[in-house]
Amino acid sequence: MNKRTFRYFGVAMALLLSVSIFVLASRSETDELRRELLIKVINFAINNGHYNPGDLNNEFSEKAYSLYIDRLDYGKRFLLQEDLDELDQYKNSIDDAMKDIDFTFFDQSVDILEQRIEEASSYYKDILAKPFDFNLDEFYEYDADKVGFSASKKELKDRWRLLLKYETLARIYDMSEEQEKAAEDSDTVTVKSFTELEKEAREKILKRYDDWFHRMGKLNENDRLSVYVNSIVNVFDPHSEYFPPKDKENFDIRFSGQLEGIGAQLTQKNAYIEVSKIIPGSPSWKQGELEVGDLILKVKQEGEEPVDVVDMRLDEAVLLIRGKKGTKVTLTVKKLDRTITDITLVRDVVVLEETYAKSAVITDPETGKKYGYLKLPSFYVDFSRINGKNCFDDVKVEIEKLQLENIEGLVFDLRDNGGGSLEDVVKIAGLFIDKGPVVQSKGRRGVKKSYDDTDARVQYDGPLVVMVNMVSASASEIFAAAMQDYERAIIMGGLHTYGKGTVQNFTELDRMVPKKPADMQELGSLKMTVQKFYRINGDATQLKGVTPDIIMPDYFNYMDFGEKDLDYPMPWDEISPVEYTTWDASYDMDYIIEISKKRIQNDSILNLIDENGQRLQSLRENTSFSLNYDEYSDMLKKREAEGKKYDRIGKDTLGLTIQYVQADRRDIVADTSKKARMDVWIKTLKKDVYLLESYNVLKDITDYQVANARKEDD
Repeated sequence: MNKRTFRYFGVAMALLLSVSIFVLASRSETDELRRELLIKVINFAINNGHYNPGDLNNEFSEKAYSLYIDRLDYGKRFLLQEDLDELDQYKNSIDDAMKDIDFTFFDQSVDILEQRIEEASSYYKDILAKPFDFNLDEFYEYDADKVGFSASKKELKDRWRLLLKYETLARIYDMSEEQEKAAEDSDTVTVKSFTELEKEAREKILKRYDDWFHRMGKLNENDRLSVYVNSIVNVFDPHSEYFPPKDKENFDIRFSGQLEGIGAQLTQKNAYIEVSKIIPGSPSWKQGELEVGDLILKVKQEGEEPVDVVDMRLDEAVLLIRGKKGTKVTLTVKKLDRTITDITLVRDVVVLEETYAKSAVITDPETGKKYGYLKLPSFYVDFSRINGKNCFDDVKVEIEKLQLENIEGLVFDLRDNGGGSLEDVVKIAGLFIDKGPVVQSKGRRGVKKSYDDTDARVQYDGPLVVMVNMVSASASEIFAAAMQDYERAIIMGGLHTYGKGTVQNFTELDRMVPKKPADMQELGSLKMTVQKFYRINGDATQLKGVTPDIIMPDYFNYMDFGEKDLDYPMPWDEISPVEYTTWDASYDMDYIIEISKKRIQNDSILNLIDENGQRLQSLRENTSFSLNYDEYSDMLKKREAEGKKYDRIGKDTLGLTIQYVQADRRDIVADTSKKARMDVWIKTLKKDVYLLESYNVLKDITDYQVANARKEDD
């Protein structure tokens, strides 16, 4: 959303809401006012900013209702059919509720759900108090989409019984297998009877559900309201989304790859906040006293009284622990030996290194030629800081490092890259081409725009292979499509990429309500689809994604995965192409592709991956499990025996010679933690069969270039 549009939104919303705010404030509680404002502001923002706001009618209502009910009780563990019958009266009136700012349906649904959760909290305790009989011929259907809502409390309680029996059965089997292996390795292992294992399994399942219901008990109306609002917003398209304040902060952290805090990942463990991971290089890691497994009891800001966080929601505790760089926070923790101690930490910028670009060098052991490998996990950018970290600068630097190694070709790995900054992907594409268009877009009024590389310099002009998979989305698809249209690179991956061809902008909702009461909680943000993007050849990547030049076997090839499998995605269409000049490659691309295809057909590991993908698809379709222990055990042992055929996938070292980039070596060797992480990464790359084939394609290109040069000399 541009600044001019945003100013229009602000003025219009001020006029729209200025009267109602103070009228409502005089006769309603602040929370009631907040949710009414939230719906009004979202309504206005979508109607005036969304790419395709559509009509609020009965069809819209039915879609929103369906999404909400599914999310309200996705496992069908709480609501009864009679509850659905009661709520069905609102199926066609959510559009009216939005226009009238009416929360009757929402309030009624939450009241019903909370009542049913309270009832279910006794079901699991009663059921797990007694041993299960695993000799009966009973079955549990794992896929909730294949069953309806229970017709009575008795039927629902029996559904809980089957669920808990299945989970206990699975836990017994795992414990039995572990016990059997331990007994083989040692004569001192005490072998427990089936009865003892069954009792222990039930106790563990009981504890897990105690924790789960405890976390659910911490959900408040704002959490429920977010589900309701997003069920409405997602009807417009799956990528338009409402973010409560805390969720927007977490999104920004993922997008930028860094945060200001202590560098400890936390989890909720019943009433406690537990340390689950220490991020290398962070304040917690450097200070050294905070450890995985520690339970945080209190949080104290410098100069303030400590706050008890026992029985506090995880997100609320995290807000207390995070803070600005340079500030101090003291944690009172219970250690694993049950001692209690205070740990004072100085907050700093915590860098999530796994989200950033990094590179390595692959060496041909026969010729000594070097090839570059560059991994980009996301198109990240930090908007919160002037000259903040961004993927364009980092990719540029990594290419410069690789060029110092005199690489013959480059593999650019965008697998699992879900996208990010549109501006940065355009600039990164410009590193590989002369100036020209990279991607087109179309806004809600049909206004078209071309995003061009205006810099005629080409940082890297050598052979290029781009690796993608079905998780590669959005900006990744823009890059892959541009390189394919320019014939600048060979794209390698599964059947297609994800298929997200839309652009979203964030709107800070509070800035649209200038007279919001001071004591009102923040409204949050709205991520809204404002454009669709198109390839320079005019095609959309929406739904279809990018089809690689070389299609490789992949588990995703046999899964319903991608934009097309989401609820209510935008349709595919096309626009006019723009003028562009294809790259003058120094090799026959069709010839190189054919060589690779033949090699893939004869590769034993890739054939195993394809075969295993078909097997796993068949297993996913079978969602009904026997609750007879012998039958369940036989089924799993049969699957395990069949699965042994595929054990070598991802475990074989494939002969790739991979090393750190020379420019990074000194820093890596000097930091033992970083060296350990890089060594693990390099070891993983050496077992990557997809990287091996990409490297082979680069070798084919350089071999072709050498042979062609000899012919010209002759």
